[in-house]
Amino acid sequence: MMRRLNTEFKLLVLLLLIGLVHCRALRRHTFVVQNTPYTRLCSTKNILTVNGQFPGPTLYVTKGETIVVDVYNRADYNITIHWHGVNQPRNPWTDGPEFVTQCPIQPGRKFSQKIIFSTEEGTLWWHAHSDFSRATVHGAIIVYPKKGTSYPFPKPHAEIPVILGEWWKEDIAEVYNEFLSSGGDPAISDAHLINGQPGDLYPCSKRDTFKITVDYGKTYLLRLVNAVVEDILFFSIANHSITVVGTDGSYTKPLKRDYISISPGQTMDVLLEANQRLDHYYMAARVYSSAVGVAFDNTTTTAIIQYKGNYAPSPTPALPSLPWFNDTNASVNFTASLRSLANKEYPVDVPVSMTHKLIFTVSVNTFPCEQDSCNGPNGNRLSASMNNISYRSPTIDILEAYYNNISGVYGSNFPDYPPLVYDFTAEYLPLELETPQNGTEVRVLDYNSTVEIVLQGTNLVAGTDHPMHIHGYSFYVVGWGFGNFDKDKDPSNYNLVDPPLQNTVIVPKNGWTTIRFKADNPGVWFMHCHLERHLSWGMDMAFIVKNGEGSDAQMLPPPPDMPPC
Repeated sequence: MMRRLNTEFKLLVLLLLIGLVHCRALRRHTFVVQNTPYTRLCSTKNILTVNGQFPGPTLYVTKGETIVVDVYNRADYNITIHWHGVNQPRNPWTDGPEFVTQCPIQPGRKFSQKIIFSTEEGTLWWHAHSDFSRATVHGAIIVYPKKGTSYPFPKPHAEIPVILGEWWKEDIAEVYNEFLSSGGDPAISDAHLINGQPGDLYPCSKRDTFKITVDYGKTYLLRLVNAVVEDILFFSIANHSITVVGTDGSYTKPLKRDYISISPGQTMDVLLEANQRLDHYYMAARVYSSAVGVAFDNTTTTAIIQYKGNYAPSPTPALPSLPWFNDTNASVNFTASLRSLANKEYPVDVPVSMTHKLIFTVSVNTFPCEQDSCNGPNGNRLSASMNNISYRSPTIDILEAYYNNISGVYGSNFPDYPPLVYDFTAEYLPLELETPQNGTEVRVLDYNSTVEIVLQGTNLVAGTDHPMHIHGYSFYVVGWGFGNFDKDKDPSNYNLVDPPLQNTVIVPKNGWTTIRFKADNPGVWFMHCHLERHLSWGMDMAFIVKNGEGSDAQMLPPPPDMPPC
């Protein structure tokens, strides 16, 4: 009897220890969304922040870790938080897009978001996913290698998050509301930012310019995040080359360049060798904008690389030479050069036999306005679409409707191919093609099906680049080109050997990009352009990936504190 009790006691102690280890492993973070006064460009205004910080706090995790972020909304606006690039296996509930996977966190309420990391390694980020709030509600996520493993490059001397942002003197909620009511483009920003600071070239800004101090001969890992709301950016450092070693939480073959092109939503891991003479040098970023006749913020944000040592720096740091604002070739030549490592330690798994081959057009559109009273072309209201459907946000989230079999919230008829076939990239297109349909349509996918999507840009209204992002998945970028995709010729040039693994990819102006992924993550997953005006206009859709067989292929149940609608 005593032996049995002793055995049971030991078993109980063991279970308690396992539980204790589990509890310790699940780290918690607190995010308090609140209004905080910040001064930029000679004036002060209240902005939405997390924990009073701008940019917000950086999350540090280990590959494969699960954390919980308790989000308290102490602001005056609804809010959601998205964990950009985190695939969240089987857990769409805390992915974050408003009225897609959750209803917003209302003022005064809290939502505990479980964030499940899996295969991601490198730099990701988090941001608000409702209206234009992500202009100030964002921060970096650093995913370190698992214990006992290391980077696929020599360990750098130091690592520095570099977050590219955007600033309006006007309240960002007012910018958003005016943009929606006018039917035109939003007001352009007054500055771009590096780690929350405009830099030396703006008024009232020089004192607080962000600076990085380096030792000659050492190498630094810059973890770049483009948190800008509306613009693709060129980025460079004067007199220095930088080497890209990762993008979107996945490593790449080393790519040495004088500049990079980085779109909203994308992250880049770049190595900086401090190998120039002792001095101060500008790092700088400015807009790449290919749309003709569309206004943009043409200012240049700067930070300073300053070498340690006893020397007199130049009166003015050297500025890097950045490509011209509309240099499409400079942008695509960089992005087309990215390659996965594709080695034994970091293999690729590109789907070859495809279940679904889809073609989605991505277009800027217009809707007619009464008495031509809107600020879009010809007095119309600007909109956007995928496959000629301009996404209409529902009033309860799609995930809740799917999980609880609530009808009337969404349709499942998102088309596999463009319903209107024409010369998508022609210089002149009939005005009647500009008006899309409104709808909330999803594409349903079977678990483990393999998916190829050709994202085809069009020249409707204003042909431009589109940074397209899919939640819940990383995908292989297997091909791209200018003009109209040719299904008989272009696939022969696909890269199926070492394509980059990304979660956000630029569709070039009047061109196409092909991506592939396996639908092995059940749930509801949003797809959209990461230019906020295009998202707000309707360049969005969602996938529903059905459950597979077995418990590890099925969605987790919803958490008990899902925000109410």
